Amino acid sequence: MTTKCVDDFRLKLGARELVPIMIGGMGVDISTTDLALVAARLGGIGHISDAMLPTVADRRYNTKFVKQKLKKYKYNVENTDKSEIKFDLGEIDEATRLHVGKAMESKRGEGMIFINCMEKLTMNAPKETLKVRLNAALDAGIDGITLAAGLHLGSLALMEEHPRFRDAKIGIIVSSLRALQLFLRKNARTGRLPDYVVVEGPLAGGHLGFGLDDWNKHDLATINAEILAWLRAEQLDIPIISAGGIFTGSDATRFLEQGSGAVQVATRFTVTDECGLPDEVKQEYFKANEEDIEVNGISPTGYPMRMLRGSPGIGATTRPNCEAYGYILDSNGHCAYIDAYNREVAAHPNEKKVRIYDKTCLCTHMRNFDIWTCGHYAYRLKDTSRQDAEGNFQLLSAEHVFRDYQFSKDGKILLP
Repeated sequence: MTTKCVDDFRLKLGARELVPIMIGGMGVDISTTDLALVAARLGGIGHISDAMLPTVADRRYNTKFVKQKLKKYKYNVENTDKSEIKFDLGEIDEATRLHVGKAMESKRGEGMIFINCMEKLTMNAPKETLKVRLNAALDAGIDGITLAAGLHLGSLALMEEHPRFRDAKIGIIVSSLRALQLFLRKNARTGRLPDYVVVEGPLAGGHLGFGLDDWNKHDLATINAEILAWLRAEQLDIPIISAGGIFTGSDATRFLEQGSGAVQVATRFTVTDECGLPDEVKQEYFKANEEDIEVNGISPTGYPMRMLRGSPGIGATTRPNCEAYGYILDSNGHCAYIDAYNREVAAHPNEKKVRIYDKTCLCTHMRNFDIWTCGHYAYRLKDTSRQDAEGNFQLLSAEHVFRDYQFSKDGKILLP
């Protein structure tokens, strides 16, 4: 039996000392402002996500970004060539400032709010749109930026002229020592090291930094130890934050005892009141068994994704919605889902609707909460709550889950 719990440790970021719990950035608006605010109030770190923020702003703040974009490009809906579809950089800036600003205005407590920024949201102008997103978040006062879903080899340079570039906390998510070394080498010219490194293992939810065929040949503890050893050898004082498959406070304590500065957790917060998923979807998470969780290649980003097998966005019949969304379009207006869709339409010319199983329209289905991403241990969520006579599970508060991570010992989970 261990005598320590997560609360016996602190994450040091510069002069700040925080409860070493970070809630991961789950898009699209699954990691809500409300969820991040709880983490900050309790002395930890909460993430909001910058995935599809114009779309999120429309839902949250009654803006009309999607409607305006669709109106502008409606003439192109039937066209397979999406290269003309561009985001208005001013609207991206406005949406980011609005969402981040609302979060920061509401923040209370000693903790921090970070934004998760996915490089793979290329938006038909990768460098230009990423620069706007990063700088607008800094303008709006975000405490920190976590660079995710990509190597971010030029991302620091996109922010280095900003007056808050050296004040806001900036971190990178990696799944290997090699990726970290590459990031540090390519960004060395800016003279700024990351303030933290999130080391994400193969049991994490959503997009994974591993191959589809070899993700299960890796483990977080080994990657963690390798990166820690290298940082010590190089005399780099950068805290690492372990992520992926950390389901209990005891799991977290184990990594903290081995030298991690903090842990990043997400899956257990998907079934909280503050999470952005619809309540009926949260019940699907509770009811999932181990065989209901899969890693597949349907994301057009090229990264494998872990999700519930019953996600409605798998094998859907959706026509590409790039005129309204188009967040995955590369610099040539290309997306792997468009290729898959056009292939199936050509192969079945007499069918009104075709099913596409190898890729999904990620923008549409993440916006509609139809891709149910989760960590490997989502099948254990049923053990964290209580079921009523009708078979429904009690939703949890984010504070309940946070406190359970913070104070639990001996592999125990605090039931509501």
